[in-house]
Amino acid sequence: MGKKSKTIAESFFRVAHPSVSSTAPIVDTHTHLASTFEAYRHKYPAGEFTTVYEFVRGLYVPAGVTEIVDVWCEGPVRPLWREFADSAVTEEQRRDLWGGMGYWFVMGVHPHEAKHYNDAVEADILEAMAHPRCVGWGEMGLDYHYDNSPRPVQQEVFARQLRCAVRLKKPLTIHTREADDDTERLLKEIVPKDHKIHIHCFTDSPAFAQRLLDWFPNLYIGITGVITYSSNTDTSTTVRNMFAPETASRLPIVLETDAPYMVPAPIYTLPAFSTPDGKGKKLPLCHSGMVPWTADFVANLLPPAEGEREGWDAARVMTVARENARALYGV
Repeated sequence: MGKKSKTIAESFFRVAHPSVSSTAPIVDTHTHLASTFEAYRHKYPAGEFTTVYEFVRGLYVPAGVTEIVDVWCEGPVRPLWREFADSAVTEEQRRDLWGGMGYWFVMGVHPHEAKHYNDAVEADILEAMAHPRCVGWGEMGLDYHYDNSPRPVQQEVFARQLRCAVRLKKPLTIHTREADDDTERLLKEIVPKDHKIHIHCFTDSPAFAQRLLDWFPNLYIGITGVITYSSNTDTSTTVRNMFAPETASRLPIVLETDAPYMVPAPIYTLPAFSTPDGKGKKLPLCHSGMVPWTADFVANLLPPAEGEREGWDAARVMTVARENARALYGV
Protein backbone atom coordinates (compact mmCIF):
# COMPACT_ATOMS: atom_id res chain seq x y z
CA MET A 1 0.00 0.00 0.00
CA GLY A 2 1.23 3.48 -0.79
CA LYS A 3 1.84 6.09 1.87
CA LYS A 4 -0.95 8.51 2.63
CA SER A 5 -0.30 12.04 1.44
CA LYS A 6 0.56 14.48 4.18
CA THR A 7 -0.94 17.31 2.16
CA ILE A 8 -4.60 17.85 2.85
CA ALA A 9 -6.88 17.69 -0.19
CA GLU A 10 -7.75 21.04 -1.67
CA SER A 11 -11.44 20.20 -1.30
CA PHE A 12 -11.01 21.13 2.40
CA PHE A 13 -10.69 24.78 1.35
CA ARG A 14 -14.36 24.79 0.35
CA VAL A 15 -15.94 26.08 3.54
CA ALA A 16 -19.38 27.53 4.19
CA HIS A 17 -20.61 29.06 7.42
CA PRO A 18 -24.36 29.10 8.20
CA SER A 19 -24.25 32.67 9.51
CA VAL A 20 -23.32 34.19 6.15
CA SER A 21 -26.18 36.00 4.39
CA SER A 22 -26.92 39.08 2.33
CA THR A 23 -27.20 41.09 5.55
CA ALA A 24 -24.15 39.43 7.12
CA PRO A 25 -21.70 39.04 4.22
CA ILE A 26 -17.99 38.36 4.41
CA VAL A 27 -15.91 41.52 3.99
CA ASP A 28 -12.20 40.79 4.38
CA THR A 29 -10.53 44.13 5.11
CA HIS A 30 -6.95 42.84 4.92
CA THR A 31 -5.77 40.02 2.70
CA HIS A 32 -2.80 39.35 0.44
CA LEU A 33 -4.50 37.80 -2.58
CA ALA A 34 -1.46 37.40 -4.81
CA SER A 35 0.53 35.70 -2.04
CA THR A 36 -2.45 33.50 -1.16
CA PHE A 37 -2.90 32.33 -4.73
CA GLU A 38 0.83 31.81 -5.15
CA ALA A 39 0.93 29.75 -1.93
CA TYR A 40 -1.96 27.66 -3.26
CA ARG A 41 -0.21 27.02 -6.58
CA HIS A 42 3.02 26.13 -4.80
CA LYS A 43 1.28 23.64 -2.54
CA TYR A 44 -1.04 22.30 -5.25
CA PRO A 45 0.85 22.62 -8.56
CA ALA A 46 -1.75 20.44 -10.28
CA GLY A 47 -4.59 22.15 -8.43
CA GLU A 48 -8.03 22.92 -9.77
CA PHE A 49 -7.56 26.70 -10.03
CA THR A 50 -5.03 28.00 -12.53
CA THR A 51 -5.79 31.72 -12.36
CA VAL A 52 -6.48 34.05 -9.47
CA TYR A 53 -9.92 34.70 -10.91
CA GLU A 54 -10.79 30.99 -10.90
CA PHE A 55 -9.47 30.81 -7.33
CA VAL A 56 -11.77 33.63 -6.20
CA ARG A 57 -14.80 32.33 -8.12
CA GLY A 58 -14.25 28.81 -6.82
CA LEU A 59 -13.54 29.47 -3.13
CA TYR A 60 -14.37 33.04 -2.16
CA VAL A 61 -17.68 33.74 -3.88
CA PRO A 62 -19.39 30.45 -2.91
CA ALA A 63 -18.38 31.09 0.73
CA GLY A 64 -20.18 34.45 0.69
CA VAL A 65 -17.29 36.88 0.25
CA THR A 66 -18.66 40.12 -1.18
CA GLU A 67 -15.68 42.48 -0.78
CA ILE A 68 -11.96 42.19 -0.15
CA VAL A 69 -9.30 44.80 0.51
CA ASP A 70 -6.14 43.42 -1.04
CA VAL A 71 -2.83 44.58 0.45
CA TRP A 72 0.28 45.37 -1.59
CA CYS A 73 3.12 46.17 0.81
CA GLU A 74 6.35 45.15 -0.91
CA GLY A 75 9.32 47.32 -1.68
CA PRO A 76 9.85 47.70 -4.61
CA VAL A 77 6.17 47.72 -5.62
CA ARG A 78 5.04 44.59 -7.48
CA PRO A 79 3.80 45.51 -11.00
CA LEU A 80 1.15 42.77 -10.68
CA TRP A 81 -1.03 45.17 -8.66
CA ARG A 82 -2.12 46.92 -11.83
CA GLU A 83 -3.34 43.73 -13.51
CA PHE A 84 -5.56 42.94 -10.52
CA ALA A 85 -6.84 46.48 -10.09
CA ASP A 86 -7.45 47.17 -13.77
CA SER A 87 -9.46 43.95 -14.04
CA ALA A 88 -11.96 45.16 -11.41
CA VAL A 89 -12.81 48.66 -12.61
CA THR A 90 -16.18 48.02 -14.25
CA GLU A 91 -19.19 46.15 -12.92
CA GLU A 92 -19.01 43.88 -15.97
CA GLN A 93 -15.37 42.97 -15.19
CA ARG A 94 -16.20 42.26 -11.56
CA ARG A 95 -19.09 40.04 -12.61
CA ASP A 96 -17.25 38.12 -15.33
CA LEU A 97 -13.78 37.82 -13.78
CA TRP A 98 -14.37 38.10 -10.04
CA GLY A 99 -17.75 36.37 -9.83
CA GLY A 100 -19.38 39.58 -8.62
CA MET A 101 -16.99 40.08 -5.69
CA GLY A 102 -15.80 43.62 -5.01
CA TYR A 103 -12.03 43.95 -5.37
CA TRP A 104 -10.32 46.90 -3.64
CA PHE A 105 -6.74 47.47 -2.60
CA VAL A 106 -4.38 49.45 -0.41
CA MET A 107 -0.68 49.98 -1.01
CA GLY A 108 2.29 50.95 1.12
CA VAL A 109 5.58 49.51 2.33
CA HIS A 110 5.64 47.06 5.24
CA PRO A 111 8.09 47.82 8.08
CA HIS A 112 10.03 44.68 7.16
CA GLU A 113 10.69 46.30 3.78
CA ALA A 114 11.36 49.82 5.07
CA LYS A 115 15.05 49.60 4.16
CA HIS A 116 13.98 49.40 0.49
CA TYR A 117 11.81 52.52 0.56
CA ASN A 118 13.02 55.36 -1.66
CA ASP A 119 11.72 58.10 -3.94
CA ALA A 120 11.03 55.66 -6.78
CA VAL A 121 8.98 53.37 -4.55
CA GLU A 122 7.05 56.35 -3.20
CA ALA A 123 6.35 57.54 -6.74
CA ASP A 124 4.93 54.12 -7.64
CA ILE A 125 2.68 54.16 -4.56
CA LEU A 126 1.51 57.69 -5.32
CA GLU A 127 0.59 56.55 -8.83
CA ALA A 128 -1.43 53.66 -7.38
CA MET A 129 -3.25 56.02 -5.00
CA ALA A 130 -5.03 57.56 -8.00
CA HIS A 131 -6.50 54.23 -9.12
CA PRO A 132 -10.29 54.00 -8.64
CA ARG A 133 -10.00 50.71 -6.72
CA CYS A 134 -7.43 52.07 -4.24
CA VAL A 135 -8.97 52.78 -0.84
CA GLY A 136 -5.99 53.40 1.45
CA TRP A 137 -2.26 53.59 2.16
CA GLY A 138 -0.61 50.60 3.83
CA GLU A 139 0.24 48.40 5.31
CA MET A 140 2.91 50.48 6.96
CA GLY A 141 4.18 50.87 10.49
CA LEU A 142 6.69 49.46 12.96
CA ASP A 143 7.70 45.90 13.75
CA TYR A 144 10.14 45.55 16.64
CA HIS A 145 9.57 41.80 16.95
CA TYR A 146 11.56 40.83 13.87
CA ASP A 147 13.51 44.06 13.26
CA ASN A 148 13.98 43.14 9.60
CA SER A 149 14.75 46.80 8.96
CA PRO A 150 16.65 49.00 11.44
CA ARG A 151 14.29 50.76 13.87
CA PRO A 152 15.38 54.31 12.92
CA VAL A 153 14.72 53.46 9.26
CA GLN A 154 11.33 51.98 10.12
CA GLN A 155 10.39 55.15 11.99
CA GLU A 156 11.56 57.45 9.22
CA VAL A 157 9.72 55.50 6.51
CA PHE A 158 6.57 55.17 8.61
CA ALA A 159 6.50 58.92 9.24
CA ARG A 160 7.11 59.66 5.57
CA GLN A 161 4.25 57.40 4.48
CA LEU A 162 1.91 58.83 7.11
CA ARG A 163 2.53 62.34 5.83
CA CYS A 164 1.80 61.28 2.24
CA ALA A 165 -1.40 59.47 3.20
CA VAL A 166 -2.64 62.34 5.37
CA ARG A 167 -1.98 64.80 2.58
CA LEU A 168 -4.05 62.63 0.23
CA LYS A 169 -6.71 62.00 2.90
CA LYS A 170 -6.32 58.26 2.40
CA PRO A 171 -7.30 55.84 5.18
CA LEU A 172 -4.30 54.30 6.96
CA THR A 173 -3.58 50.57 7.24
CA ILE A 174 -1.20 50.19 10.16
CA HIS A 175 1.07 47.31 11.14
CA THR A 176 2.40 47.58 14.69
CA ARG A 177 4.09 44.85 16.69
CA GLU A 178 5.90 45.33 19.99
CA ALA A 179 6.33 49.02 19.10
CA ASP A 180 3.49 50.56 21.11
CA ASP A 181 5.21 53.76 22.25
CA ASP A 182 6.73 54.75 18.92
CA THR A 183 3.62 53.84 16.93
CA GLU A 184 1.42 55.88 19.25
CA ARG A 185 3.84 58.82 19.24
CA LEU A 186 4.10 59.00 15.45
CA LEU A 187 0.37 58.60 14.89
CA LYS A 188 -0.44 61.36 17.36
CA GLU A 189 2.27 63.67 16.00
CA ILE A 190 1.35 63.34 12.32
CA VAL A 191 -2.24 62.13 11.91
CA PRO A 192 -5.29 64.36 12.49
CA LYS A 193 -7.59 63.03 15.19
CA ASP A 194 -10.50 62.46 12.83
CA HIS A 195 -8.49 60.52 10.23
CA LYS A 196 -9.62 56.99 9.33
CA ILE A 197 -7.24 54.34 10.69
CA HIS A 198 -7.16 50.54 10.57
CA ILE A 199 -4.83 48.93 13.13
CA HIS A 200 -4.39 45.68 11.30
CA CYS A 201 -4.13 42.27 13.02
CA PHE A 202 -3.91 43.70 16.51
CA THR A 203 -1.98 41.53 18.99
CA ASP A 204 -0.38 44.08 21.33
CA SER A 205 -1.47 45.30 24.77
CA PRO A 206 -5.15 46.07 25.37
CA ALA A 207 -4.15 49.33 27.08
CA PHE A 208 -2.38 50.47 23.90
CA ALA A 209 -5.47 49.70 21.83
CA GLN A 210 -7.68 51.64 24.22
CA ARG A 211 -5.41 54.70 24.13
CA LEU A 212 -5.61 54.75 20.34
CA LEU A 213 -9.39 54.27 20.36
CA ASP A 214 -9.79 57.07 22.89
CA TRP A 215 -7.67 59.46 20.81
CA PHE A 216 -8.86 58.62 17.28
CA PRO A 217 -12.68 58.38 16.95
CA ASN A 218 -12.45 56.88 13.45
CA LEU A 219 -9.99 54.14 14.35
CA TYR A 220 -10.84 50.46 14.00
CA ILE A 221 -9.07 47.39 15.36
CA GLY A 222 -8.48 44.62 12.83
CA ILE A 223 -9.31 41.13 14.10
CA THR A 224 -7.81 38.08 12.39
CA GLY A 225 -7.87 34.36 13.09
CA VAL A 226 -5.02 34.85 15.54
CA ILE A 227 -7.64 35.84 18.13
CA THR A 228 -8.68 32.18 18.18
CA TYR A 229 -5.22 30.90 19.17
CA SER A 230 -4.62 29.84 22.76
CA SER A 231 -1.21 31.52 22.60
CA ASN A 232 -2.85 34.93 22.15
CA THR A 233 -5.02 36.39 24.91
CA ASP A 234 -4.32 40.11 24.37
CA THR A 235 -6.63 40.41 21.36
CA SER A 236 -9.55 38.82 23.20
CA THR A 237 -9.01 41.14 26.15
CA THR A 238 -8.87 44.11 23.78
CA VAL A 239 -12.25 43.19 22.29
CA ARG A 240 -13.84 42.71 25.71
CA ASN A 241 -12.45 46.02 26.95
CA MET A 242 -13.60 48.07 23.95
CA PHE A 243 -17.15 46.77 24.10
CA ALA A 244 -19.66 48.96 25.92
CA PRO A 245 -23.01 47.16 26.31
CA GLU A 246 -24.93 50.45 26.36
CA THR A 247 -23.56 51.32 22.88
CA ALA A 248 -23.62 47.91 21.26
CA SER A 249 -23.61 49.31 17.73
CA ARG A 250 -20.23 50.89 18.44
CA LEU A 251 -17.99 47.85 18.28
CA PRO A 252 -14.96 49.41 16.57
CA ILE A 253 -13.58 46.33 14.82
CA VAL A 254 -13.16 45.15 11.27
CA LEU A 255 -12.67 41.52 10.32
CA GLU A 256 -9.73 40.32 8.28
CA THR A 257 -7.73 37.21 7.45
CA ASP A 258 -4.24 38.47 6.62
CA ALA A 259 -4.33 35.49 4.25
CA PRO A 260 -2.42 33.39 3.44
CA TYR A 261 -1.60 33.40 7.16
CA MET A 262 -3.49 32.44 10.33
CA VAL A 263 -6.24 29.91 9.65
CA PRO A 264 -8.86 30.37 12.42
CA ALA A 265 -8.53 27.47 14.84
CA PRO A 266 -12.30 26.71 15.00
CA ILE A 267 -12.16 25.63 11.34
CA TYR A 268 -10.75 22.34 12.58
CA THR A 269 -13.97 21.56 14.48
CA LEU A 270 -15.79 21.09 11.16
CA PRO A 271 -16.90 17.48 10.60
CA ALA A 272 -14.64 17.12 7.57
CA PHE A 273 -11.59 17.32 9.82
CA SER A 274 -12.76 14.25 11.73
CA THR A 275 -12.71 12.08 8.61
CA PRO A 276 -9.72 9.86 7.75
CA ASP A 277 -8.67 12.33 5.03
CA GLY A 278 -8.78 15.33 7.37
CA LYS A 279 -7.95 14.07 10.83
CA GLY A 280 -4.72 15.49 12.22
CA LYS A 281 -4.02 17.58 9.12
CA LYS A 282 -3.68 21.35 8.86
CA LEU A 283 -4.60 23.68 6.05
CA PRO A 284 -1.45 25.17 4.51
CA LEU A 285 -3.09 28.54 3.91
CA CYS A 286 -6.07 30.70 4.81
CA HIS A 287 -8.53 32.51 2.54
CA SER A 288 -11.24 35.14 2.89
CA GLY A 289 -14.06 32.61 3.18
CA MET A 290 -12.78 31.71 6.65
CA VAL A 291 -13.70 35.07 8.24
CA PRO A 292 -16.94 33.80 9.86
CA TRP A 293 -15.08 31.48 12.21
CA THR A 294 -13.24 34.50 13.57
CA ALA A 295 -16.58 36.32 13.88
CA ASP A 296 -17.96 33.36 15.81
CA PHE A 297 -15.11 33.57 18.28
CA VAL A 298 -15.59 37.32 18.73
CA ALA A 299 -19.32 36.84 19.34
CA ASN A 300 -18.58 34.46 22.20
CA LEU A 301 -16.54 37.19 23.91
CA LEU A 302 -19.36 39.73 23.98
CA PRO A 303 -22.20 40.00 26.51
CA PRO A 304 -25.75 40.98 25.51
CA ALA A 305 -26.45 44.69 25.44
CA GLU A 306 -28.53 46.17 28.22
CA GLY A 307 -32.14 45.06 27.97
CA GLU A 308 -31.35 42.32 25.44
CA ARG A 309 -32.08 38.67 25.99
CA GLU A 310 -30.17 37.45 22.99
CA GLY A 311 -26.41 37.80 22.91
CA TRP A 312 -24.09 38.14 19.97
CA ASP A 313 -23.58 35.64 17.18
CA ALA A 314 -21.35 35.52 14.11
CA ALA A 315 -23.99 37.12 11.89
CA ARG A 316 -24.33 40.12 14.18
CA VAL A 317 -20.56 40.57 14.41
CA MET A 318 -20.21 40.38 10.63
CA THR A 319 -23.04 42.87 10.13
CA VAL A 320 -21.40 45.43 12.44
CA ALA A 321 -17.96 44.76 10.93
CA ARG A 322 -19.42 45.17 7.45
CA GLU A 323 -20.76 48.63 8.33
CA ASN A 324 -17.42 49.53 9.87
CA ALA A 325 -15.59 48.50 6.71
CA ARG A 326 -17.86 50.82 4.75
CA ALA A 327 -17.21 53.67 7.16
CA LEU A 328 -13.46 53.04 7.12
CA TYR A 329 -12.69 52.25 3.49
CA GLY A 330 -15.92 53.03 1.65
CA VAL A 331 -16.24 49.42 0.48
